[in-house]
Amino acid sequence: MVFDKIKRVFSGSDEEPEYVEIDLGREIKKAKVLVKPFVLKSFEDITPVLNSLREGYTIAIIDIKPLRSKDVIELKRAISKIKKTADALEGSIAGFGENIIIVTPSFAEIHKPQVERPHHNPNDDLMRD
Repeated sequence: MVFDKIKRVFSGSDEEPEYVEIDLGREIKKAKVLVKPFVLKSFEDITPVLNSLREGYTIAIIDIKPLRSKDVIELKRAISKIKKTADALEGSIAGFGENIIIVTPSFAEIHKPQVERPHHNPNDDLMRD
């Protein structure tokens, strides 16, 4: 308050403006993360996935079931290409269930819990015989 009074004395005006004009047309957009679903029906369907990942702000959720039921070799090629791109972009890739793959950019990480597998004891096989 004291500074306001001093400011008014030096500016020569006792009146404060009744409103402040704000230009809403110049809003600055911040980069947002886009979670985008994709469906792989053929190997060529990876192109939009890769383009979105290269933009840097897309988390891709990819349904691989159609390609899996059609051609497993093409599916392996597609996943390999997506994995190489994710690695080059320092992103993460993980499978969820049998039909979903999630790929994230470098600033996001996929939690991959360590699954303890039962220790295989060769003696157990001998006891079954």
